[in-house]
Amino acid sequence: MARITAGVSMSHVPAIGAALDGGRVSEPYWAPLFKGFEFSKRWIDANPPDVVILVFNDHASAFSLEMIPTFAIGCAERFAIADEGWGPRRIPPVIGHPELAGHIAQSVIQQDFDLTIVNRMDVDHGLTVPLSLMFGQSAQWPCRVIPFAVNVIQFPQPSGNRCFQLGKAIRRAVASFDEELNVQVWGTGGMSHQLQGPRAGLINKEFDRIFLDQMVTDPEALARIPLIDYMREAGSEGVELVMWLIMRGALDSAVREIHRFYHVPASNTAVGHLILENSTSCS
Repeated sequence: MARITAGVSMSHVPAIGAALDGGRVSEPYWAPLFKGFEFSKRWIDANPPDVVILVFNDHASAFSLEMIPTFAIGCAERFAIADEGWGPRRIPPVIGHPELAGHIAQSVIQQDFDLTIVNRMDVDHGLTVPLSLMFGQSAQWPCRVIPFAVNVIQFPQPSGNRCFQLGKAIRRAVASFDEELNVQVWGTGGMSHQLQGPRAGLINKEFDRIFLDQMVTDPEALARIPLIDYMREAGSEGVELVMWLIMRGALDSAVREIHRFYHVPASNTAVGHLILENSTSCS
């Protein structure tokens, strides 16, 4: 039986990928950020997943204003790296797990969550930057990845509670998959940042730190935060944090905090990172 053993959350700033690919990790601006992920690389090397369900938002690479699914699951064997305007990153393609992805789609839809099933999807920095931060630069990714895209770009967006409950549905789906698999769920995006308008450059450290605390101790409280409060407190792009709640909903109520990191700024964004392990195996 498959089981979810851990959850990981982190920001997915595109400039992080550019810094990695350009060999700038030791530069004074970037070195403190990458140092925060040194433990994470050691941890995942010691706790390798068979599959990562990676929750992210597409940045007009797979979808456009012509078609905007609220929740979309990638069910393909392979996902190409998107060209976001300056050529695809020179990193390995993402290898999926169609059997588990299809099972999750079946189970979650039967739990009354409507998913868009995607059999072809180019994946952008929302998915690839987290992989690079955790696994480093490698010839191939060491596990299979199921892309799970969430619309946090265009109104209307799903609420934090909807995302939290979806995480619980994913947990039940994984637990009913009849194959021994070690599964991790990653939630990406955020933390506080705003990229346009009069508040461009906004970062709210206090909100971010409370959010990190409650991700561990009281995710139900976070699930009750209205979307307008995310935008008011964390900026227009801070609403990406609802994707972390999918990860948290997929875990036990009580979790062990293994690692926490917070850094300001990385390309006008507050970077947050958590590694949480389940107190018990999912069943």
